[in-house]
Amino acid sequence: MDNQAQAAAGGQTSRFSRFVAGLALIGGGISVGLALMVVVSITLRSDLFKLGGVPGDFELAQMLTAVGVFCFLPLCQDKRGHVIVDAASQGWSERWRRRVDGVWEIVAALAMGLLAWQLAQGALGMAQSNTRSMVLGLPLAPAVWACSVLGGVLTLVALVRGIENLRWRSSNSGT
Repeated sequence: MDNQAQAAAGGQTSRFSRFVAGLALIGGGISVGLALMVVVSITLRSDLFKLGGVPGDFELAQMLTAVGVFCFLPLCQDKRGHVIVDAASQGWSERWRRRVDGVWEIVAALAMGLLAWQLAQGALGMAQSNTRSMVLGLPLAPAVWACSVLGGVLTLVALVRGIENLRWRSSNSGT
């Protein structure tokens, strides 16, 4: 790959990386908001106030935690923050490690794509049946749709990283 092609690929990758970092920031905002809600709810339940907490706090915690986690997963995949067992490949060349990692990234993308698809199917069923939370009566489908879309982003990240690893060429060799 020549310098111009590498620069173009790097620019595209960095835009993509900034996008998934932005999603993680959204997940961080969700987490901070959720933490504040829990603190308020616990404080309201204390002996000082005895007001019973935030109604439906556990329902909000469940939905927001799921969406927040799915916001973080694409960045984790992009930064190779997932669990990788490389004890067997430590003696391998960089080229072979990258190729094996590329294959496993694509396998992971397939699994994540299946998960995203199943989440979409679940969200569709929830929307059609108008499934709602028990205390607040909130529709559950939007949170599941969000997780499905974020699962699709996660799938894309894994696929892109897998292809990059399979196409990787050492700068020291012509292979």
